[in-house]
Amino acid sequence: MKNESVPIVKEGIPFLAVTLIAAVAFTTGGLWPVGVVFFLITLYIAFFFRNPERLPPVGLSVVAAPADGTIIFVGDAVENEFSREEMRKVSIFMSLWDVHVNRAPVDGTVRDMRYHRGRFMAAFEEHAPEENERNHILFETAKGQRIIVVQIAGLVARRIVCYPTIGTFLLKGQRMGLIRFGSRCDIYLPKSSEVLVKTGEKVLGGETIVASLTP
Repeated sequence: MKNESVPIVKEGIPFLAVTLIAAVAFTTGGLWPVGVVFFLITLYIAFFFRNPERLPPVGLSVVAAPADGTIIFVGDAVENEFSREEMRKVSIFMSLWDVHVNRAPVDGTVRDMRYHRGRFMAAFEEHAPEENERNHILFETAKGQRIIVVQIAGLVARRIVCYPTIGTFLLKGQRMGLIRFGSRCDIYLPKSSEVLVKTGEKVLGGETIVASLTP
């Protein structure tokens, strides 16, 4: 899978190159105040595209957060893409200061994937999951449990990146993509699952336990 063991994800390199070249050009050209601004932008871009290592929780029934951020919803909701049934839902909002690398929540195989174009309203808005650009990923565990992760673009985010293809097996915590510049990630779990996080809680993708699946 992409971006293993690199400090900055490869998708961020073009942005870094442009702003760094601009910083050097303006500075050497005598416009050092503008050069400083571009240098600070370069530092932020490196910060935004950072790619830390994470230690996933042990246990086949344990579900890890698919993204860094703040929990903005915990409850029951109908999953309209694959199951069309009521499931446990946890929504994570990723601010411009959070790591934006998304990670597999369980050991499982990608059974289906569906991408939808859409709007770019603020990711925390109520209707963002239905109207914004988004990518639905269906995971199936070895025990046949189905977990759905939805990558949702936000107001600033304009690009969803997803690495696996249908049939790919991922380990819990393995990098599976990212969303550029502010966004949201929803996870749908079987109704029998026990959710272990609450609204307002901060989580780390691939590391924080968000739920436990019924064996």
